[in-house]
Formats: sequence, structure tokens, C-alpha cells
Amino acid sequence: MKITSDSETLAENKVLILYVLDTVKKPITNDALYSIVNSAIDLNYFYFQQFLLDLIDVKYVVCYTKETQDVYELTEAGKNTLDLTLDILPGIIKLRVDTNLKSNIEMFENAQSIVSEYTPKSENEYEVQCKIVEDNEVIFEIKTFAYSREQAQNIVDNWKKNATNLYPQLISLLTKGSSNNKEEN
Repeated sequence: MKITSDSETLAENKVLILYVLDTVKKPITNDALYSIVNSAIDLNYFYFQQFLLDLIDVKYVVCYTKETQDVYELTEAGKNTLDLTLDILPGIIKLRVDTNLKSNIEMFENAQSIVSEYTPKSENEYEVQCKIVEDNEVIFEIKTFAYSREQAQNIVDNWKKNATNLYPQLISLLTKGSSNNKEEN
């Protein structure tokens, strides 16, 4: 599909994005939104981004930062537009969205519950932040420093791969000393 293809296809793709945002009924990341849209129709990522930017420009969709991620949400104007244009979206596409929505959302929510990133503080110093988020609330967070980009990236990667094992170990280590102190007194 060319981005300059017929206006009906362009409109249909934009309505699809609005439909997904309306169906989700909560803020959603760009990756999750694209995954759901792409599960309904085979849409080039760059075209998807252009359609999403167009919807943001006309204020049908709003983008803001929540925790450490940009999320997208349908505005009231977007909802009104969707109500007026929903009939141009073929029923089979709506069915695909509805069928794949739950599994896609669960997959992204699980992936988003483990967050890790680093920020350069100077040429050789990076702040690394590792979190576990449940129901949009940070339940565990740790910050440390790394003294090279490679070290910072290693910490980020290790946290993303092993947080489910590291978290209970860290909690155990952090609480171990306090239970021993109580027994000694």
C-alpha cells in the first residue's frame, strides 16, 4: 500500500486506530497499539506512524508520558469522529481486533511490568533505573550507577531478562537482616 493510495483506505486505517483505542479503553503504548492494529490488517509501521501522527495533529488522539513511557489515548473529539465513521471499517477487521485484543494487551502488560533504562550523567557515568510496575503502580524500584555505556546496557538487559528471579532475591536480602536483628533482641 502506498501512503498516497485512495482516500477510503487511508480513512479506514485511521478509523481502525481510533477503534482500537476506543476498544482498549485505557492508555496504550505505541508498540501495543501497532501490534493490535497489525494483527487486524497488515500495515507498514511507517504508514501506521504517519496515520497516528495525523490523528494527533487533529486532536483525535492524545500522547503523553506515563511512568517512563509515551502512551496514546482517544480524545472526546476522536470518540465523536469514530461514532460518525465506524461504518467504513469492515466487520471482519473489527472481529480481528476484538479477537486478538485480549491476548495482545496481556502480552504487553506483562512486558511493561518490568522496566529498565539508563540515562547518561556524564561521559563515563550512567544512572540505571530498574522497576517492576503492576497496575500502573511502581512496586519495586532501584537506581544505581554504571561507569560505562556497556555496563549500563548489561544491567538493563539483565534486569529485563531476570527481574522475576532477582526481585524475590533482593527482597529476601533486604529483609533478612531485619528478621535476624529481631531474633537477637
